Amino acid sequence: MALADDSGYESVICVKPEVHVYKIPPRATNRGYRAADWKLDEPAWTGRMKIISIGKLAYIKLEDKNSGELFAQAPVEQYPGCVVEAVTDSSRYFVVRIEDGSGRHAFIGLGFADRGDSFDFNVALQDHFKWVKQEGELAKEEASQSTAPKLDLGFKEGQTIKISIGNIKKKDPGTKSRPMGSGLLLPPPMAKGAVLVSPPGGQQSPPPTHSNTASLLDFGGRVPAAQPTADLWGDFTAAGASSSQDTAKGWVQF
Repeated sequence: MALADDSGYESVICVKPEVHVYKIPPRATNRGYRAADWKLDEPAWTGRMKIISIGKLAYIKLEDKNSGELFAQAPVEQYPGCVVEAVTDSSRYFVVRIEDGSGRHAFIGLGFADRGDSFDFNVALQDHFKWVKQEGELAKEEASQSTAPKLDLGFKEGQTIKISIGNIKKKDPGTKSRPMGSGLLLPPPMAKGAVLVSPPGGQQSPPPTHSNTASLLDFGGRVPAAQPTADLWGDFTAAGASSSQDTAKGWVQF
């Protein structure tokens, strides 16, 4: 790649080692050119073709195979266009308008021996001008953005902003918190006048639950204290021992 002029760098985008140039008759109608009207077996010149790009322009250059001497060139400003035109009866031949640099121009026939070479020639020109179009659209977009007024997103003097954060519940001041329990249950209240009697050995007996036993230990005025009888104490009176009766009395009298 070499610097060609002030408009940009010279870049080679396509090279074909062999092409044919034909003299073409004037076009008789507006239907287009036909390669069948040319003398295809008698080309006027055979050599190498090279397509280069300089800035937005593309140049089709026809050069000598050995010396590289320039035979003709065609500057292309757009494609498809009037500079390069495909014939109507074949995909391997094109009509190219060449210029000599002094303002004079002529139309020649350009042909490729292989169909793949003509395809590469066509695609190289299409890709170049597709890139030119994208560059032009990008330049317009940048120009419109530079001229558009910019948004001022800064805070003005004295301006504030309020932020609302959801999912946060405030505590009701009228609601009292429940005290945490110690995990201990209080014993049930005992009947009025009931007395717990500790048996020998120091262990406390469970509180009486039957109505008959509570009445024996109740010292209230409504029910008189029961006296030990043979029916109530069973084996204690049957033994007939005074010590047993005294012991039995000791369970209910203090």
